[in-house]
Amino acid sequence: MKVLDKSLMNRRTMLKASGICMALPWMESLAGSSSSQPPKRFCSIYFPYGVSLPNQDSEFSHWNWFPKGEGKNFTFNKSLEPLNKFRNQVTVLGGLCHPKVKRIGGHDSGDTFLTGEEMSLKANGLKNSISLDQFMAHTHRLGSQTRFSSLALSSDGGTGMPTRANTLSFSNTGQPIPSFNRPAIVFERLFGLSGESIDAQRKGLTQTGSHLDLLLDEAKSMHRKLAKTDQDKLDQYLTSVREIEQDVERSAQWLDVPRPKVNAEGLSLDADNETPEKLIYTMLDLIALAFQTDSTRFITYQLASMHGAISIANKFPSLLGFPKDAHGLAHGAGKGVGAENKGKWDLYQTRCFTYLLNRLSEMPEDNGSVLDNTCLLYGSSNSKTHNNTNYPLVLAGGKNMGYEHGQYLQFDNNTPLSNLFVTIQKKLGSKADSFADSNGEMKEVLAS
Repeated sequence: MKVLDKSLMNRRTMLKASGICMALPWMESLAGSSSSQPPKRFCSIYFPYGVSLPNQDSEFSHWNWFPKGEGKNFTFNKSLEPLNKFRNQVTVLGGLCHPKVKRIGGHDSGDTFLTGEEMSLKANGLKNSISLDQFMAHTHRLGSQTRFSSLALSSDGGTGMPTRANTLSFSNTGQPIPSFNRPAIVFERLFGLSGESIDAQRKGLTQTGSHLDLLLDEAKSMHRKLAKTDQDKLDQYLTSVREIEQDVERSAQWLDVPRPKVNAEGLSLDADNETPEKLIYTMLDLIALAFQTDSTRFITYQLASMHGAISIANKFPSLLGFPKDAHGLAHGAGKGVGAENKGKWDLYQTRCFTYLLNRLSEMPEDNGSVLDNTCLLYGSSNSKTHNNTNYPLVLAGGKNMGYEHGQYLQFDNNTPLSNLFVTIQKKLGSKADSFADSNGEMKEVLAS
């Protein structure tokens, strides 16, 4: 074990004692006997509108997203070929879905990818539930040791609309958590201070807290004068305000903790929706850096929303030279040259995901890499454009968390996707035995 500078060790010990773990890469030399393991992380990456699924007897069958064969004896078709490099670190999953979501519209299912909720209409509007990342990060406080308990990213940004959200992350009341879609803002949030001094930032946070206090006081007074339906709506709103209040308090606690120093050279921080390749790959770089510096342990990234023509990211394929936009490609994915065109877009997205796996695998950690301590879930809530069954899914990474890869597993219709979520949350450290409509665990993805 290398001898490190005592001042660094003393500062880290002091920060730990105050309830804050400094955002540095995990280092064995700084880990005490009770904390000798690197952190465990979770990332989910989502794409809309399903995949190319031509019939097996079609001349375009090699563009079927799912592999040939099963178990350990499988072969990637063209859409997933880039994953060959990581064959022993990925598992392809077929046949899974959220049973409740079968009944809703295909374009409505993106909001449910990590929640498993039916999104039924209640008296106070559409009702979603907490997403897997937030359940682990907040409900079970697995995100409490880092500067950011979680990070929601997307190509569209913000929250979007009900059933067409621009985020995969939902709070414990089912409210969408706004996502970031500008690399420069994400980088600034993670690694860079604005021009304001620490004192100015602290003053700003104090003022924000005061405004929130006034808002809550006024709302309490108003609550007594409202009918029951309006009270429910106000309660839902106040829950969101309280969550903002918690974020403000958390930001104030971390003000005096230096952000990690990261070299921005090579990052296209000016990328936007007119330069989709730069945007996507820079976001993936930022995910890798956020994990490497232990700035957060829970990240979601929505490559595009289900909002059709209104989605900023819908035009990405067209900008990259594909014959149609993302929604247009999906509608021709079942047969003929449409299956090939969609398959090529599936291939492009797989290359993006493989890029992230490669970045994480090149970041040393303990006796392995950051990838070995990170569980990644990649996929869609559609098989074909409007079909909410047989989700195309890839589980990757997490070798040190007990996952067994190099498999193509096919499940029957009676196995809910939430069973996988139970296994994921347990491997991350949650003690919960259920999630959404789960009826057990998914031990098939674990080493025996």
